[in-house]
Amino acid sequence: MVNVICMRWGTKFGPEYPNRLHAMVSRHLKRPHRFICMTDDAQGMSAGIEARPLPDFDDPGGPERGWRKISTFRRPLFDLVGPTLFLDLDIVIVDSIDCLFDHPGEFLIIKDWVRPWRPTGNSSVYRFEAGAHPELLDRFQREAAQVRREVRNEQEYISRELHNAGKLGYWPAEWCVSFKYRCMAKFPMNRWVKPSIPQGAKIVVFHGHPTPREAMDGVTTKFTRHVHPTPWVAQHWG
Repeated sequence: MVNVICMRWGTKFGPEYPNRLHAMVSRHLKRPHRFICMTDDAQGMSAGIEARPLPDFDDPGGPERGWRKISTFRRPLFDLVGPTLFLDLDIVIVDSIDCLFDHPGEFLIIKDWVRPWRPTGNSSVYRFEAGAHPELLDRFQREAAQVRREVRNEQEYISRELHNAGKLGYWPAEWCVSFKYRCMAKFPMNRWVKPSIPQGAKIVVFHGHPTPREAMDGVTTKFTRHVHPTPWVAQHWG
């Protein structure tokens, strides 16, 4: 038995997001698993999703940049044991993800696409053992103001701490890809070439714009990132 977890709080994402994610995981993960959504509002979520309250987390305030994800390292994390995969709500799974539980490593995260020379990972997809690394949460709760002066967001903090401890590993580059950097052609070719799924991709990550909905509908928010309507997003999302 393995665990797949996600988090939903506030009003940015409605219940359709964990519902879609649960449906994608159900299609693309063959081994026995639990699907847990930590949330402040469990209404409207599909049967099969285990709703849990958001873990206690003292955030000193300021811009919200995903700091609450650090609470996934609480020990214990509810009744969860064993390999645990965290997934952001706005990803699209396009192929089997069983391999994400087979790949060796104590803690695995996406390697940063923009500045790959840094140890920083992208925390849209990461795997760890439930209950492991409680020191990440403990230190943040003790030194939150200092940590937020040192790093921009939770993924920089998690990556820095685990890199310094020799525990940080990365997914194979082709598994978790950025829609804007890997699926879309570079400007100006993106004005003529439609987005495609790179060979070997398991998960497409949407960060900033376009969102999955914008990609489906071809909504362009930046001149250099023209987006064609992308039907394969709708086919895989949900």
